[in-house]
Amino acid sequence: MTWSTERSEHTTRSRRRMRATERRRPPLALAAALACALALPGAALAQGPGTENGNWTYLGGDAWHTRYTPATEITADNFNDLEVVWEWSATSFGPSTPRATPSYIDGKLITVAGDRRHVVAIDPKNGDLIWSFREPNTFRHDYSMRKGYGKGIAYTEIDGRGVVFISSPAFFLHALDVETGKPLENWGRPVPIDGFNETGTVDLVEDLIADWGPWLAMDRPYDAGQGIPIEIGYITASSPPIVVNDTIVVGNSAEQGYLQTRVENVPGDILGYDVRTGEHKWKFNVVPRPGEFGHDTWENDAWQWIGDVSSWAPMAADPELGLVYIVTNGPTIDYYGGHHPGDNLFSTSIIALNADTGEREWHYQMVHHDIWNYDTPTAPVLMDVTVDGREIKGLFQATKQAFLYALDRETGEPIWPIEERPVPSSRIPGEKLSETQPFPTKPAPYDLQGRTEDHLIDYTPEIKEMARQVAEENNLFNGLFDPPTHTDDPAGPAWNCPGGGGGTNITGPAVADPVNGVIFVSSQSSCFRLQVMPGVDSPLDELEQSGTTHTDFAAVATTVRGSIEQFTIDGLPIWKGPVGRITAIDLNTGDHLWAVPSSDASEAQQDTIRNHPLVQGLENIEINRGRGGNAAMVVTPTLLVAGGLSADNTPMLYAYDKRTGERVGGIEIPGVTRYGMSSWVHDGHQYIIVQLADGIAAVAVPEAAPASGGY
Repeated sequence: MTWSTERSEHTTRSRRRMRATERRRPPLALAAALACALALPGAALAQGPGTENGNWTYLGGDAWHTRYTPATEITADNFNDLEVVWEWSATSFGPSTPRATPSYIDGKLITVAGDRRHVVAIDPKNGDLIWSFREPNTFRHDYSMRKGYGKGIAYTEIDGRGVVFISSPAFFLHALDVETGKPLENWGRPVPIDGFNETGTVDLVEDLIADWGPWLAMDRPYDAGQGIPIEIGYITASSPPIVVNDTIVVGNSAEQGYLQTRVENVPGDILGYDVRTGEHKWKFNVVPRPGEFGHDTWENDAWQWIGDVSSWAPMAADPELGLVYIVTNGPTIDYYGGHHPGDNLFSTSIIALNADTGEREWHYQMVHHDIWNYDTPTAPVLMDVTVDGREIKGLFQATKQAFLYALDRETGEPIWPIEERPVPSSRIPGEKLSETQPFPTKPAPYDLQGRTEDHLIDYTPEIKEMARQVAEENNLFNGLFDPPTHTDDPAGPAWNCPGGGGGTNITGPAVADPVNGVIFVSSQSSCFRLQVMPGVDSPLDELEQSGTTHTDFAAVATTVRGSIEQFTIDGLPIWKGPVGRITAIDLNTGDHLWAVPSSDASEAQQDTIRNHPLVQGLENIEINRGRGGNAAMVVTPTLLVAGGLSADNTPMLYAYDKRTGERVGGIEIPGVTRYGMSSWVHDGHQYIIVQLADGIAAVAVPEAAPASGGY
């Protein structure tokens, strides 16, 4: 392919193709959307791919979630000269799971910190704290799950005033002035809890459950301090909302499905609010009710009590089309679905909603009746591509199962065929799986799926035969959609490859070069072993639960991670690597361009392979198989920048030539990168921000250091 470093204007097409089973009605006409955008509060923000004016206003840089910056100061020539110019510690804000991408907005770096999900504004020149916001304490925060999982903030401008939005673990939506961190005046509605301001907040729970059957059946007054009564459900948020023109769209999350001890919960319905006022505009039911599209995919009347199907991953949007793109997880309880037979729309799906009305424009379900924990962990990436001479507004979704789903984001139609292929049935009593699952024909999977003879090392026929014997003797061969087994099954636990850890997972969202139509996907070749048991036998009953009830349905008995790599030929791995990789895919053709290990295997691991007697004298031996885990990444006009580990276990920031995958630079950083990066320009210098275990670090040219005075 021919690469370009110049941004181009993509031709807008008026083509609208209809699929009656997946589309509700055509999206907003482009001309009307543009006319509206000029008058809307977020109109000053970037509408297309890539950041503008050096800012990083969305979690993914832009609404398209490309994590692409056009900044050019950092190059292959100076990458090895970069320095950590400052660090900011979040330890004073309490414990957290470091998964936030800081946003850079007109001279302030804004992120979240700690299990209270403080919002903090930081001086991008030196890392000094400018202001912070802390939500008042509530009982519902105390019992909330995923407290430290906040990934960032949302932002817009209202009449020229910058406004930051945050959804909290207690499931409140706050609007803050970007200059001061104070709650916005005349916005939202009063919350009757001590410590809350009169304005600047919306109680999301109140709108979520207002028409929910189990809540209405309780027939009691709503208590804002408690939120959802814990005996019927729980909800939280782990990703920020997203602003789409004059609407702020809010997703949610629940407890991890492998830790749940009941089948009843509140559905993770999507909420929309007016950006200017905080007024509730709409709610989209992720578990369709009678008369709604998809209701017939829930048998056993499960729609009345089933929960989750939440949107815990971040969202993407196309403001010009007026669409927001939401990815969902499975229903309550990850690995057993006998209590909710059917395909279960809109679980494990991509949903395109009209951001103004909340109406479904189209959807695509990636896993029917998901009992593999194949929920979608990252936001879709939007990008315009040219396929066989056709200009297409694309949507590309990386997944735990190492498929990249390529869809037209206007219509939901696959760009390349996606085939429904037969998959195994379950031997667990009461479980009724879908007979088929969707398999994209292009692009090819970007990591190992299942384990077959094609995945065995083949340095020589004799070595491959030895590897085959190890795999066969230990019952290691398996298929992508092999279902979990029961604890009484003599076959033992089922292999699940990739397992619930991916493939792609939370910490390594895909990034893209929208100029050339190339996506970069981080993945790992991990496996789980899966068995389920009756819920009454579950060890979860012995854990301290936050008010949950217990169930007689199945619970997870075994989820062993990565153990398939432990089977070797006297230390020589039997499976092809790398075990953690970055893959570049040209989305104009669907072809893979290159794949490289995302980290270096340890010196000990490399020595074991290098010195193994079976490979002595052989060429093209895979010495560096990398490491498991996903890489945090960001894209520039010439580079792919990614976190990783060196062979001596040093945390590194690496630069790759994005055309070839060649590593062209690397610098030591204070800790392992934990989530997607951001890159922006302040006072004439380009910065790269990496999220660490206890804070963030800013990487830039030496001239950007606080003591140097810059230019």
